[in-house]
Amino acid sequence: MIQLLQLPAFVFLFLLSTTVAMSQEKTSDPDAEIKEMLYNKYKKEVRSYTKNDFDVLFMSFFESQNAEKTLTKEEFYTYTIKIAIYSEKLGLLYKNQKEESERTKKEWFSKSYQDYLNSKK
Repeated sequence: MIQLLQLPAFVFLFLLSTTVAMSQEKTSDPDAEIKEMLYNKYKKEVRSYTKNDFDVLFMSFFESQNAEKTLTKEEFYTYTIKIAIYSEKLGLLYKNQKEESERTKKEWFSKSYQDYLNSKK
């Protein structure tokens, strides 16, 4: 009799924990969709960048950020996602820097357009 009660309780707990685990994967970033779209769009292009190409991109980003004109959301995220992809590339090329490049990639992915706009005020 006890075994008959344990099976449904076990199944219920399993389903409950699976549902909780799946719901935690959702991100609270309102711009996650545009970031993912840009990541998929530029992944192959940026992985073929040379060091000089990256330097030009990086300098262009900081010059654009400091200019009077405000970047659009897509322009801002294009820069940050491209820099994140290049960081990821470095982790693939240099295995001893994999953790550092993954941390850098996450840092660039977490950049917020709203924070950028606030810094322009």
